[in-house]
Amino acid sequence: MSHTLHPLRRQRLQRSELAVPASNPTMVEKAADSEADYVFLDLEDAVAPPEKEQARRNAIQALNDIDWAAKGKTVSVRINGLDTHYMYRDVVDVMEQAGDRVHTLLVPKVGVPADLYMVEAMVNQIEQGKGYQTRVGLEALIETALGMANVEEIARFGGRLEALHFGVADYAASMRARTVNIGGLNPNYPGDQWHASITRMVVACRAYGLRAVDGPFGDFSDPEGYKDGARRAAALGCEGKWAIHPSQIALANEVFSPPESEVTRARRIIEELRKAEAEGRGAAALDGKMIDAASERMAMNVITVADAIAAKG
Repeated sequence: MSHTLHPLRRQRLQRSELAVPASNPTMVEKAADSEADYVFLDLEDAVAPPEKEQARRNAIQALNDIDWAAKGKTVSVRINGLDTHYMYRDVVDVMEQAGDRVHTLLVPKVGVPADLYMVEAMVNQIEQGKGYQTRVGLEALIETALGMANVEEIARFGGRLEALHFGVADYAASMRARTVNIGGLNPNYPGDQWHASITRMVVACRAYGLRAVDGPFGDFSDPEGYKDGARRAAALGCEGKWAIHPSQIALANEVFSPPESEVTRARRIIEELRKAEAEGRGAAALDGKMIDAASERMAMNVITVADAIAAKG
């Protein structure tokens, strides 16, 4: 193992992330009572320009009126992009009026580390000025060619950054990729056209201690298509996926929850390795297969998620 290590910056259960337009208070209330691990109140793409200011007010009210943590939720706000005139007021108003209630800010279309630096500087000053004892995290959407070209530098940013999300819709537009459905696969491509990009983002996340989250699947009438995409993302190392419709929440929770048999085996691996360690051996055997320190690290990944799910109740 290298002497340079970047442990996970912040563990959060993030199997399902429900996107909710903050312009719709009824949907926000329903989201709070859903089974999603994570909810982000959207001020960006899901909100039309004439509704931006009201959506911001709605988000602030929802943050203050709803006890999201008591409902087992991490709550985030997706601010508008740094290339718009809405962004600064999103950060200032949300942080000044509900900065001790929001858990993270999701920054869209991050292209260079300086984008995060700007948001972080604003959040730092507001927290200090307001005397908050809480600390808001940042999450970055990788959804442009520029962002993917700089994804390692973005992941290395540090500070409040906790997670990267793959924003497939804007990414496809930025790449001028031919798609048939947001997050879906073009049948003319021999395989998964998003594989290389998601892998690159996940590698950057794991190298620098960030969570990796897959983005949306647009056709909410196709649950099997959603699950197929979620399984591919999970296989590559993502720990969760967006839900753009409530029906997708259960699908994400199912795919990103380790099966009971997998959890049982993980705990058995730890037990057998502890026995081997007590006997002075570095490896052991379980069900006819060798297990060692690498097996323990993989097993602990499973156990950590299982424990987080159990703690949520």
